[in-house]
Amino acid sequence: MAAGAAIAALAAAAAVFAFLPAAVERHFNGVYAPPRAVSERARALHARLLIVDLHADSLLWGRDLLARGGRGHVDVPRMAEGNLAIEAFTVVTKTPRGQNIDRNDDTTDNITLLALAQRWPPRTWGSLEERALYQAGRLRETAARSNGALTLIRTRGDVGEFLARRASRRDLAAGFLGLEGAQALGGDASGLDALFAAGYRMIAPVHFFDTAFGGSAHGVARGGLTAAGRALVRGLEERSMLLDLAHASEKTIDEALAIARRPVVVSHTGVKGTCDNARNLSDAHLRGVARTGGVIGIGFWETAVCGRDAAAVARAIRHAVSVAGIDHVALGSDFDGAVSTPFDAAGLPALTESLLAEGFGDDEIARIMGANAIRVLQSALP
Repeated sequence: MAAGAAIAALAAAAAVFAFLPAAVERHFNGVYAPPRAVSERARALHARLLIVDLHADSLLWGRDLLARGGRGHVDVPRMAEGNLAIEAFTVVTKTPRGQNIDRNDDTTDNITLLALAQRWPPRTWGSLEERALYQAGRLRETAARSNGALTLIRTRGDVGEFLARRASRRDLAAGFLGLEGAQALGGDASGLDALFAAGYRMIAPVHFFDTAFGGSAHGVARGGLTAAGRALVRGLEERSMLLDLAHASEKTIDEALAIARRPVVVSHTGVKGTCDNARNLSDAHLRGVARTGGVIGIGFWETAVCGRDAAAVARAIRHAVSVAGIDHVALGSDFDGAVSTPFDAAGLPALTESLLAEGFGDDEIARIMGANAIRVLQSALP
């Protein structure tokens, strides 16, 4: 009886490990509806574009990114189908239970349970830094066994070499690493060296709660940059790493923009001009990011754009362009970020269609869909 009970328990545990993460992802990373048909004009234009997306949390979910998935939003085959050339693979190390856009503290953590369910190494169970290093290692390993299908970008030279190869191989994809919230540093910017060595090239001081570096738009105090936060900004700039102000409080954004000396990005956001909530950027902040030479990545999910279709994304892009200028707006989907979107990576032609309907010209669409982000990568990376 004891042996039978033990076997049953092991079988139940195996079932949890095998099926729970997939079920969780299917629940959170949905697609609102199949995209509508795309015109021949939009398809022809889309095929000529170099497309860059500044935010996807795909490494969190344990899928093999070299295989076409039946859930979630991003993998290399779907990147090829949607002509998505470069993806920012952003890493999440901790999120609060009951996560919301108004008020969260740092006393709870969802990622521990996900790490256990997906059988991450024990070193990741209690260490946010190890979670960051582990997910970075997964992307490096995926690129290494891709036979050139996926390139890991670390330098501006890597960007140029990848684009040269992709000119004749449109099925090739590349990615670079970003960190969503600097809590993995434990409050000390000196830990940047380990993250830089692991391949990270973009870091946000905060995510859904206040950190030792600054206030989150969704935190409790919602303060500004701390002394450690100012050291983090300096450390990022010294290493030619991008500062990402997604999720930052208004005060943190103001203070970071005041001391920034290199291009700043907001990897994924909406704009208050079309969707007024605590998550989204004001016109003043749109202009502030533009003054640094950086880019604002417009998100695809409902809280970002107050809509569930590509037209809502295009409206938000139109507002951002009208305020920040055509050279400072990019894509920041939040694919695989525990949000539903109007389409996955393969469905990106629907956005090109909606940008045409919004009245953008071909050259403007090329800048929004990727050229602006490529400019920043080639100027700001080491």
